[in-house]
Amino acid sequence: MDSEKLQRQWAQVTAQVKSYSDVDASQVDAFFSRLEPQAMSDSFLMLTADNDFIKTWVEQHYTDTVKRALYDLTGVPFTVAIAVDPSQEARKAAAQSGAAPAPTAPMATPSAPMPVTTPALAPVPPTTPAALSPSTSPAAASPSFPAPWGNEAPSAPAASPMREAYQRDELEDHYTPQPAPAAEPQGHYGNEYDPLSTLTFANFVIGDSNRLAYSMAVEVAEDPGRAHLNPLFIYGKSGLGKTHLMCAIKNYIEETRPDMRAVYVDTSEFVNKFMEASVAHDREKESFKNFQQQYEQADILLIDDIQYLQGKKQTLDIIFHLFNSLSGQGKQIVLAADRAPQSISIDERYRSRFAGGYPIAIDPPDIETKLGIVRSFANEFSKSEGLDRFSLPGDIQMYIAENSGSNIRELKSAVTKVIYQMVILDDPNMTVEEARMTLANHFTGGMSSNLTVGDIQHVVEGYYKVSHNDLVGPKRDRAVVYPRKVAMYLCRKMLDIPYGEISKKFNRDHSTAIHAVSSVEEMLKDMRQVQEDVEVLLEEIKNL
Repeated sequence: MDSEKLQRQWAQVTAQVKSYSDVDASQVDAFFSRLEPQAMSDSFLMLTADNDFIKTWVEQHYTDTVKRALYDLTGVPFTVAIAVDPSQEARKAAAQSGAAPAPTAPMATPSAPMPVTTPALAPVPPTTPAALSPSTSPAAASPSFPAPWGNEAPSAPAASPMREAYQRDELEDHYTPQPAPAAEPQGHYGNEYDPLSTLTFANFVIGDSNRLAYSMAVEVAEDPGRAHLNPLFIYGKSGLGKTHLMCAIKNYIEETRPDMRAVYVDTSEFVNKFMEASVAHDREKESFKNFQQQYEQADILLIDDIQYLQGKKQTLDIIFHLFNSLSGQGKQIVLAADRAPQSISIDERYRSRFAGGYPIAIDPPDIETKLGIVRSFANEFSKSEGLDRFSLPGDIQMYIAENSGSNIRELKSAVTKVIYQMVILDDPNMTVEEARMTLANHFTGGMSSNLTVGDIQHVVEGYYKVSHNDLVGPKRDRAVVYPRKVAMYLCRKMLDIPYGEISKKFNRDHSTAIHAVSSVEEMLKDMRQVQEDVEVLLEEIKNL
C-alpha cells in the first residue's frame, strides 16, 4: 500500500476513535501523534511508536478502541500490533526542520498477525469470521484494504465449526471456544514481552494484609511438595495480589530449579484448551492425550481463578484427576480463587481436597501497604520506561493511596495515569488538586464529587438500625460505637476530606476519627463479618 493511502486510512481510524463519547480526544491527539502506521492488510494493522513508554500506554488503553474503530469502518475484526522504532522521533523532527531524514533499518513485514493480547469489543463476533465477500464495486476489485470505508454493511460471519461441534456434543454449559492465537511472527518484531515474567517475590509489596500468604508462597517456592502446604490455596478479592504470588512461585522455580517444570494456567484458559482438545478428539486421537500430558508432566501446577469451575463438571473431573495424580507423586499444587474453598459451589469431594492443604487469605491492604505499592510501582515503572530523573511527589502518592480502593490493579493504573499526565502531557509540577482532577471518577470504591458525609451516615444508620442522633451523639453503647466507627471509616475511604472535617460531622475530635478508622482497618484484616458489612455498605453507597 502506498504511504499516502496508508496515512489517509490511519487518519480515518484516528478520527473514528476520537468520535466515541468515552474517548478523550485531546489524549488521543497526544498519544497517536507518536504513532506511525507501517502496514495494513485485510485484517491486520501494524503501528510503530517512538519508545516503549508510548507503546505500552497505547497497548493498555487504546488497542481495543482502535480495533473497534477498524471494525466500525470495515466490518472486519482486526489484529493490531505495535512495535518500537527508536528512529521515528528523529525522522519526524528532521522532516519538520526540512533536513534530510536519517536512514532507517528496513522494517520486516510480519508474515502472520501478531497474537491478540486483548479481547475484541462487543461488535466483534465471538468466533473467527469467514472472509468477507468481495465487493461488487469495480473500484474494489483488488483492494489493498477491505471495503467498506463508506456505508456498506459488513457481511455476516460464517459459523464456527468448533462452536457447532460444541453445541452438538454439549460438552460444557455456557462455554464458547475461542480461536487459537495466531503464531507469533519471527523476525524484526518477534518474541513478544510476557508481563507475567515480571511478577516476582522481590517486587511484591508486603503488608500485614498479605504477610502470611507471602511467607507460605516463599516456602512453597523454596521447597515444593511438602504435605502440609499441598495444595496451597490462596484466596481473596480480585486485585489483591493472588496472581502475583502464583507467578512469583513459577518464576522463582524457573530461575533456581531449571530441572523442575512449573506450569501456570488460568482456569478460563484451561477450560478453553480442554474444550478444544475434546472437540478435536474425534479427528485426532492424540489431541486429548497431549492436552493431559502438558499438565501431568508438571512438577508444580498453579491454577488461578478456581471459582470459575462452578458448573463445569467435566473440567472439574479432569482437574481432580490431575490433582490426585500429581499430589500422589509428591508434586506441588497451588490454587487461587476469589473466595474460600468452602464458599465455592462444587461437589464436597472436590472442595475438601482443595482445602486439604493450607488455605490462606489475602485481605484488602491498609493505607501503609497501599502507599508502599504506589512508591514501588512508580519507581519500577519510571525505571522501565527510562525516566531516571522522574519522581512522583509524596503528597500525590499519599492521595492515591488514601483514595484508592482495595484493588491493586486499579491503584497501579491510577499511578500510571498520573505519570503519563506529568510526562507525556508535560505537566511535571502537578499538584494534588490537579491529580484529583486527573483521577476524577477513576476509583470505583473511592471518592465522589456528589457524595456527602450525610449520605454515608444515612446508609449506615439504615443498615445498623440506629438513629442519626445516636450516631453523632454521646452514646457509647457497642450497638452505636461500632456503626459510628464504620461510618467514619467509610467517610475517610470514599470522600476527599481530612480527618478533622470527618470528626466535626460526628461531634468528635480529630484523634477519635483517626482511631475509628484505624480500628476498622484492623478488624477488616481477620473479621469476616466486618468485611461483609463494609462490602455491602460500599455497594449501597455507590448505588446512591
